[in-house]
Amino acid sequence: MINNEKICFSGVQPSGNLTIGNYLGAIQNFSRYSEDYKCFYCVVDNHAITVRQVPAELRRRTYETLALYMACGLDPEKNTLYVQSHVPAHTDLAWILNCFTGFGELSRMTQFKDKSARHADNINAGLFTYPALMAADILLYQTDVVPVGIDQKQHLELARDIATRFNQLYPDTFTIPTPMLAKSGAKINSLADPTKKMSKSDENTNAVVYILDDRDTIIRKFKRAVTDSDTCVRFAEGKDGINNLMTIYSCFTGKTIEEIEREFEGQGYGTFKLAVGEACADALAPVQQRYNEIISDKAFLEAQMKKGADEASYYARKTLSKVKRKLGFVQI
Repeated sequence: MINNEKICFSGVQPSGNLTIGNYLGAIQNFSRYSEDYKCFYCVVDNHAITVRQVPAELRRRTYETLALYMACGLDPEKNTLYVQSHVPAHTDLAWILNCFTGFGELSRMTQFKDKSARHADNINAGLFTYPALMAADILLYQTDVVPVGIDQKQHLELARDIATRFNQLYPDTFTIPTPMLAKSGAKINSLADPTKKMSKSDENTNAVVYILDDRDTIIRKFKRAVTDSDTCVRFAEGKDGINNLMTIYSCFTGKTIEEIEREFEGQGYGTFKLAVGEACADALAPVQQRYNEIISDKAFLEAQMKKGADEASYYARKTLSKVKRKLGFVQI
């Protein structure tokens, strides 16, 4: 830790259009943490290439993701916003941590199994070992807390295990990070299959609401959302579709589940779906307006990339130097 600051770290892949799941489960909450933590928010482009990318699209989405960070309220004067590949210490430390990570640990990662099934023609070593890179991302900044969705909690537990193992051999090297789960909206599910997480890679575009979808598209997608044969807006077991919509509505309006049930008592699903769509569109409108202003200024974005990379590198070099010194690497 530097100057006794508490550190917060998180990252988002530039591998597809960001969804309201990314927004509600992570990015929306990020700006709140800058009052209590020194925050590092990274565009993790190294992680993105575990799946084949079109180079021009990866470049475009890297700019877009950084612009969305800022459009969603992340002030680059209060937060360190940067691109992962601009700080080589991430991959440098990842190799070291690979040597402290068990093959069995990596093989048990749920996301490796899922991605291997979806990309059976490209089950590469990076796909297998990227949890070690994720651990490096986190541990490099002596991170205290990591805002995570439920689906990433397993990877953070592995990062904690790796840090503990390393510290047992080389004491006082890494801070052990703690997960910080959002109280609500930690997992937003698909509108087409509400038993599964909303994924930006879903081939069914009606299953996913993107942050940059226009108002009409957002409302149309919510109107088509899968529900059940009941007509009562209530949160209950077996009502996955309505439970998901109520969670989304709660996140966008700040209303509790009990308040939502009272608001829509005696009203059908059609009325409720429209209300959810309108609440979502209303909340995203200022984000979209700010995004359009930022993305049109490439020079500004590149200046922020450079500034963020310089800030992140200052912290990263300190940890990496400590690790290499403890391992016995000669440094010149």
